[in-house]
Amino acid sequence: MPSNGRYDAVIVGARCAGAATALLLARAGVRVLLVDRADRGTDTLSTHALMRGGVLQLDKWGLLDDVAAAGTPPITRTCFDYGDRAATVAIQPAAGVTALYAPRRTVLDALLVEHAAAAGAEVVHGVAVTGLLWDRHGRVGGVTGRGRAQSTFRAHAPLVIGADGIRSTIAAAVDAPTTKLGRHAAAIWYTYVTGLPNDAYQWFYRPGATAGFIPTNDGTACVFAGMPADLFRVSGPRSHRRALADGVARAAPQAAAALESAVMDGPVRGWPGVPGYARKAYGPGWALVGDAGYFKDPLGTHGITQAFRDAELLAEAIISGLGGSEPIEDALARYERVRDEISADIFDATDALASFSWDGVEVEQLLRRHAAGMKAEVDLLSRSMGPAR
Repeated sequence: MPSNGRYDAVIVGARCAGAATALLLARAGVRVLLVDRADRGTDTLSTHALMRGGVLQLDKWGLLDDVAAAGTPPITRTCFDYGDRAATVAIQPAAGVTALYAPRRTVLDALLVEHAAAAGAEVVHGVAVTGLLWDRHGRVGGVTGRGRAQSTFRAHAPLVIGADGIRSTIAAAVDAPTTKLGRHAAAIWYTYVTGLPNDAYQWFYRPGATAGFIPTNDGTACVFAGMPADLFRVSGPRSHRRALADGVARAAPQAAAALESAVMDGPVRGWPGVPGYARKAYGPGWALVGDAGYFKDPLGTHGITQAFRDAELLAEAIISGLGGSEPIEDALARYERVRDEISADIFDATDALASFSWDGVEVEQLLRRHAAGMKAEVDLLSRSMGPAR
């Protein structure tokens, strides 16, 4: 249970977005409480793949060596297969990044939490936030929560940050408006296998299906297939393994045999798909970060990179506001504006990708637009000095 009743910020959700925000705030001397309902080190749905911006931030924060030391292989190539043609792109050194990485969430989330705690954040797992505290002016002033054995707590803070995912308790409690909504969603099936090459992201695109092989920790690769969301409702949860095999066969027929000969390391899981959205990022006494505030279809494999980016943007705004450099509302408004502007092209390209209404030429155009958005993101992050390690 939380030990101190008053903080500068309470962060709900200790995954990539929340733990990164806590780390950056704590390093700046902000009194932070970071809570999560799950136990520390548990797994979660993820595509794992970090883009250049995410690797840049891990390096800037002093965590990249730890990620590599945990057995996460460096990715030096990205392979695109469109059926009638293919392209392999070597990862060129830029912005201090020489390779990409795709750590398991059991590794990445735990490292972020460990470093946040070392910086001074109070971290409590296994507690659920049940509501918000409000002052008489309608401003959020903290949270109420419940731990194991039905013990309860209150934590007061002038800012509560929701980093608790697409079904965010905080977003629901403040009735955060949806400011942008995608039109499409992909169903995704994935598992982990051993016996595949571990030096390249491999992406496959065919009409009606996509697939990917993403090398991660301990010699395993995350293998996924994406297809229109209505196929998830047709297939049902008991046929996830068949759906994954079918999706890989459609999107990567030449790779299906390699998957069949690989050794599965865990069950096949399915994701029914949710259209992307943006929510209002802040209000009186509250802010949202990560999927709680902005979500794009997982087909773009940009979620962790976006979570890190927005954690840094939000932390910079909070540090500026709490430090008196500008009113906190102005700082948070800038966070929302930059978040929305830098996300626009990536969001639109990912939403179109999830429509599966493209052919081979059109999907290349979408991916180029997606890449241009990520380059702008790297340019933004490269200009940010970031907090001291």
